[in-house]
Amino acid sequence: MTADDITTGRFAALSHLRRYDALALTALVWFLGKFLRYAFPPLFGQFQTIYGVSRTALGAAFTSLMLVYAAMQFPSGLVADRVGSVGVITVGGVVTGLGALALVVDAPFAVLAGAMLLIGAGTGTYKTVAIELLARIYPSETGRALGVFDTVGSLAGVAAPAAVVAAAALPGVFGAPWRTLFLAGGLAALGIALAFLVRVPRHLEGQQTTASGSDGAPQLREYITLFRRPKFSAFVTVTILFSFVYNGLVAFLPLYLTSAGGLPSVTANLLFSSLFAVSLVQLVTGEASDRVGVLPLLAGTLVAATAGLVGLVVLSGTAGAIALGASVVVLGIGAHGYRPVRGAYLVAVLPESVAKGSLGVVRTLLVAAGAIGPAAVGYLSEVSGFRVAFGVLTAVLGAAAALTVLLWVIER
Repeated sequence: MTADDITTGRFAALSHLRRYDALALTALVWFLGKFLRYAFPPLFGQFQTIYGVSRTALGAAFTSLMLVYAAMQFPSGLVADRVGSVGVITVGGVVTGLGALALVVDAPFAVLAGAMLLIGAGTGTYKTVAIELLARIYPSETGRALGVFDTVGSLAGVAAPAAVVAAAALPGVFGAPWRTLFLAGGLAALGIALAFLVRVPRHLEGQQTTASGSDGAPQLREYITLFRRPKFSAFVTVTILFSFVYNGLVAFLPLYLTSAGGLPSVTANLLFSSLFAVSLVQLVTGEASDRVGVLPLLAGTLVAATAGLVGLVVLSGTAGAIALGASVVVLGIGAHGYRPVRGAYLVAVLPESVAKGSLGVVRTLLVAAGAIGPAAVGYLSEVSGFRVAFGVLTAVLGAAAALTVLLWVIER
């Protein structure tokens, strides 16, 4: 092999990697957005001391963040259908960065609450628009791209608490050390947004990036018309049921393992961590959906998640940490594996002209259902006990799995 051959091979490899820069930047935008959101809960104890506010006030502020996040799903998709995806995600990145930078210096609690709302609004523009954008840039590798995208986002849930601990051990640049964390996060969000704006549009050259019509009324009717399709409405029902179950489960799993499972708190927290540790399965299921189809993967992942949850309920109080841990792992594999395949299915069935807005409608519904999940589980656990509450979650998830299997059978 000559030197010219080696050089040519290196350029070819570099060119192959360069085509994934849009995926890397989109995933980083999502990672930073989730990182900044996940950084708040570990700081609630410090916030109580600093601002002299109650847990109720902090909870209300974080709930407001999530409600703004949910409310932004459809508007961001609607705007992206008209002006393009790149601009919407870039503006979202800038708003997120500015929200983080507002926390750099000492200010009243109202500023903290306002900054949380900005971060909720900014991050609310990301995923709905990003799913359709990645599907358009990587049409033959949509599952793989969404698998990477979701996995990188999931890692923010691991990184944020660790970063809070690390920041506490370092001297602060402006006041308390935790403010330095938001300084770095805000600057990173602005930098990634700029890189995204510069690099991603070249992947869309020659493609139509906005809806063909300029009149908003017909397109709004088309969003509504989609739900008249039985198969589409059935799948949206599946996504809503899954979101309800998953968020209710995540909110109370550690407490369930200690109360109903009889495990020590340390062991329960370790098993809770394993639920997120298996999120790398998204890379596998995303890739597999490109090869074997989305509906078989959707059915398989939801059946696996249901089996894990059944094991968790049945074995609680009678089995030890190993059996309960295995149930949590199976549950995590199914739940995380489902996510990128869900996105791939949605972009495949939605009309291109209103894909982003339609995804926004679906994500608004599933995020809202997810917000209800923890409240429902908390109420049922107090009235009837944790095993009844988790039994209800199992029944709901089983219904979602059965409906998905039915959709698969119909499509075959």
